[in-house]
Amino acid sequence: MARLRSKDLAALTLLSACSPAVPTEPQPSVNSSPAPRAVAASAAPPPAAPPSIAPAPAPAPAPRIAFSVAEAEEILYPAGVPTDVACPPATDAPSRVRCLLELRYGGHEAEKKTALSLFEASGSVAGVEREQMMDGGFRGTLHLVPELPVGRHEKHLSWIAAASADFDAFFGGLATHTDNAVRYRHRPIAWKFFRSVNRTTPSAYAIGWTVAYNVSGSLHGSADAVRETLFHEIFHLNDAARATGAQQWSRRVLGPIHDAILAKCGTRPACLTPYAPTATMVRGGTYYAFQPNNGDAVHEYAADLGARYYREVRAVLRGEKPLRPAFKCGPEENARAWKLLADEFFGGVDLVPGC
Repeated sequence: MARLRSKDLAALTLLSACSPAVPTEPQPSVNSSPAPRAVAASAAPPPAAPPSIAPAPAPAPAPRIAFSVAEAEEILYPAGVPTDVACPPATDAPSRVRCLLELRYGGHEAEKKTALSLFEASGSVAGVEREQMMDGGFRGTLHLVPELPVGRHEKHLSWIAAASADFDAFFGGLATHTDNAVRYRHRPIAWKFFRSVNRTTPSAYAIGWTVAYNVSGSLHGSADAVRETLFHEIFHLNDAARATGAQQWSRRVLGPIHDAILAKCGTRPACLTPYAPTATMVRGGTYYAFQPNNGDAVHEYAADLGARYYREVRAVLRGEKPLRPAFKCGPEENARAWKLLADEFFGGVDLVPGC
């Protein structure tokens, strides 16, 4: 799900219910603003330079391996590592994982290079999801099969690697604007690729520091779309990591805001438009952030809000035109939700110009 969609994806796409707490997801063991417009420059004095992503402190060195060897093996070979594999023993974890990556992507040199580079830079391991039948809630029953991102699917692996590097730059930029800890894990991630048989949903879903990625996903039409989808998905993981008992942070903190919006608007798109963090809608339904039969919709509202924060603040950090209108400049509920999210996940940083 994710969804600060670029305008070509903003219309009627079906997303995945990706929150780890959503019961309709498999349990194995990722824009409501109009196009940006230029802001007129004042005559004098000249405007101050916007906060910049560079120079930013170098990201912390990626862990050599963040997953156990057994976990990395399951990511790469969910059906079991072939018995004839000749790789270093588990006691030499990084070398064994590198060897298994080389074998898994054997015969696909460009993809192998990307997968190894992603592992070295972030500790993330790119493998495949298990075959399964998913109860997709409003989507119905879905058949998911493993699909390695090679050949015609190679672009998806490259887009994930590029997104991971962009997230490093984004969080490095945030760190220069706060003395507070930015408590948001964006790496390492287990990337598990799959294809939905005769379908384009779910585009992705997340659970347990794993993001499952559909090579035929309806949202994965460009590098920008994938990057924002992944931020949405990774937000779900951070939301779940802050759970208190059975309640994720989003239900506990943003739930009252989300519930009040639904009480006012129901599922009427015209009423919900000012409150929707993204323009993504479900065909025949409503905004994804408020779609019924999709688990607890506040999880999707929060993840969309997280992706909206990333999109707006990233533009400021990069010195790009600010997105208009800013989400926080909508109804007062938007400003409250924006601040709660920025304070909890992003060190209280809000670089978006005031209303």
